[in-house]
Amino acid sequence: MILIDQGFHAMKRITLLVGLLLLIMQLPATAADKPVVRFGVIPRYNPLVMYKRYQPIMDYLTAETPYRFELKISKDYPEAVRFLKQGVTQVSSLGDVTFAEANLAYQAVPILKPLNGDGTPFYRSAIIVRADSPLNSIKELRGRTMAFGSPHSTSGNLIPRYMLWDNGVHIQDLKRWENLQHHDAVAKSILKGQFDAGAVKDVVAQKYKSHGLRILAWSAPIPAVPLVVRTDTPPDVVKTLTVALMKLDRANPAHQKMMQTWDDEFRHGFAPATKNDYQGIFRMIKNIPLGCGIGCHK
Repeated sequence: MILIDQGFHAMKRITLLVGLLLLIMQLPATAADKPVVRFGVIPRYNPLVMYKRYQPIMDYLTAETPYRFELKISKDYPEAVRFLKQGVTQVSSLGDVTFAEANLAYQAVPILKPLNGDGTPFYRSAIIVRADSPLNSIKELRGRTMAFGSPHSTSGNLIPRYMLWDNGVHIQDLKRWENLQHHDAVAKSILKGQFDAGAVKDVVAQKYKSHGLRILAWSAPIPAVPLVVRTDTPPDVVKTLTVALMKLDRANPAHQKMMQTWDDEFRHGFAPATKNDYQGIFRMIKNIPLGCGIGCHK
């Protein structure tokens, strides 16, 4: 009788353990259990600001997909391209120029592009001066000093150099020029009087207007900065990432509230992107006389 009771209780314990294991298997995986996808970002701002603006996006993607997204901030634009090429990152938010470099080097593919506040997938470059500057046109920059963004920046370098060239001002016509690392650094250098003019993307120009900057000239619309993947990025990663970001609706109050903590360029939703969207960038890189296309992006 004792043997029967012991066997009965042992069977009950085994049944209970099997039940618990089955229950655990049915529970959703925690973030720590999910496969990791590393998400690269070019250094648009200083590292602390980058983390503050992009980590909430990683948290959203981790919650909405079967993957744990980890932010990987590069020290400069070329490193972001190398990270993607070497497989350190599987997805990256690149600029238009750095996407073109990555595509020419190893056929990186754009999948999504962010919408702006008007709901369209474009942004602009701005040439800025201090509010009290006597300058009123691009042509007046001849013989002046100017700060650009990274040599690999679209709105901070490629487009403003095109704007200069289109107005008859070549880079050697400037008294002095310098490439700085971040858009914020360019804006601050103008405010400090270190340069007569500078080039930044639209959201930075608007941000610093109240601090004493004035927009001297706007560029034509530029295709929004793409989210790029390696050609061997698993299709399911691409699909779930795309679904998670494409379902964001800036007209939805809950989405709008959540995206308020995101980077300015990412808080209005996304649209699909293809290589054809950036053909104008490819042409500028190759064709602008004396511009950043000569030797910089081979």
